[in-house]
Amino acid sequence: MLTPSGSPFPVASLKAALAALAGSNVYVGTSSWKYPGWAGLLYDEQRYIYRGKWAKSRFERDCLEEYAEVFKTVSVDAGYYQFPSPQYIAGLCGQVPDGFKFSFKVTDEITARTFPNLPRYGDRGGQANPHFLNADLFQKAFLASCEPYRDKMGVLMFEFSHFHPRDFQRGRDFVDMLDAFLGQLPKGWQYGVEVRNKSLLHPEYFAMLRSHGVTHVLNNWTHMPSVAEQLQLAGSLTCDDFTAARFLLKPGRTFEQAVEAFKPYNATKDIYEEARQAAATLIEMRRQDNLRRITKPSFLFINNRLEGNALLTILAVMQMLKVMVTTASQQAGNTAGPAS
Repeated sequence: MLTPSGSPFPVASLKAALAALAGSNVYVGTSSWKYPGWAGLLYDEQRYIYRGKWAKSRFERDCLEEYAEVFKTVSVDAGYYQFPSPQYIAGLCGQVPDGFKFSFKVTDEITARTFPNLPRYGDRGGQANPHFLNADLFQKAFLASCEPYRDKMGVLMFEFSHFHPRDFQRGRDFVDMLDAFLGQLPKGWQYGVEVRNKSLLHPEYFAMLRSHGVTHVLNNWTHMPSVAEQLQLAGSLTCDDFTAARFLLKPGRTFEQAVEAFKPYNATKDIYEEARQAAATLIEMRRQDNLRRITKPSFLFINNRLEGNALLTILAVMQMLKVMVTTASQQAGNTAGPAS
């Protein structure tokens, strides 16, 4: 399959660029990986053809291994819907090489204040969640499965869907509960918090995360300020040694609208230049930090629903980043003093 420029998708050069960034402790990947629309770009379509037809089960079983031949990280969204079993984590880790890192959305059994009225919740829909911010349950049902594979674990992200007034009358109440929860978690893991209420982007919230060494997950979402805008908020980079960002949706666009407009995610449909620039800026900022000192890995994930195809968005960011790095090198050379 061809890129928008009409040239073949440059798998080898993308692989080299991502490996170089990972070598600087900056990991760039996608949100999930099981997208048939990526066949002909990242995936060799012939690997998944059986008796002349697309073999969905074979693809979903085997494509992670092919993904990990190019990428060094992925965000596992499936962890949000049910606690990952030890067998599930072992299966994932068995398909990727050393040096690959999985970041996870923590299961909503921990992060949902009230269960949404969706079919998958059954009779619990609309009911208060008795396990909201239950640190003991998180450790036993989630963290224990990850423990044997710590070398392949990236950032564990607590995503909090939009809170309604019935959930918290004051944002301060949520911050206090989250403060207590984070204080009970085992040390030595990389944790991130992603919120969907822009009113929570407050100095007290950022300061609380900083006190625990937890990163605010910069995120593009329907009713949130963009990542570029969040970067301008004082204190939003709550950790000096690592960052996490998820480019999910263009602000103002709903998840359902993006799915309808972009599926089957095989092409860029709506270029979002601000997001590309913010991603490149964030990557280069962390890359420069890591050249100066040893830090923890930083993670940046891009979703198909941002522009239509996460692979092509990442390729565009890598090309932009190459220009940024080249320009910075040229400027450094131009401003250097005479050789001694």
